[in-house]
Amino acid sequence: MREDYISSPNPKRLYRSREKIIAGVCGGIADRMGWDPTLTRVGAAVLLFTGVGFIIPVYLVVWAITPYQPYRPRNLTPDEERFWTSVSDRPRETFSNIRYKFKDMDDRLARMERAVTSEEWRLKREFRDLEGR
Repeated sequence: MREDYISSPNPKRLYRSREKIIAGVCGGIADRMGWDPTLTRVGAAVLLFTGVGFIIPVYLVVWAITPYQPYRPRNLTPDEERFWTSVSDRPRETFSNIRYKFKDMDDRLARMERAVTSEEWRLKREFRDLEGR
């Protein structure tokens, strides 16, 4: 449940890799899918040389519409990596994520308040106090 609370409601975005060979498209796709960038590049080259004609226009379109990956420092801890993958560089999206997290915290707090102030909670506390004597 804690993992649902920390993670972003938006999926991870596709970026072109800064560690590029040609334009960073294959590296970006590999990073997004969790694949090895070298194997992704080899697969694209195999498609190119086997005569699959759509690979060049698809590559050019993806190159034209995807931005470069935002700069992040290397050697991040897993917690830092999780934080940076949940942060957006677009203010509207970031505000939406923050609002989502605060709404979720408010709902959880309201449920806790209802439980603690209920008659059942008071009765259980009184029984615990009696057993403790």
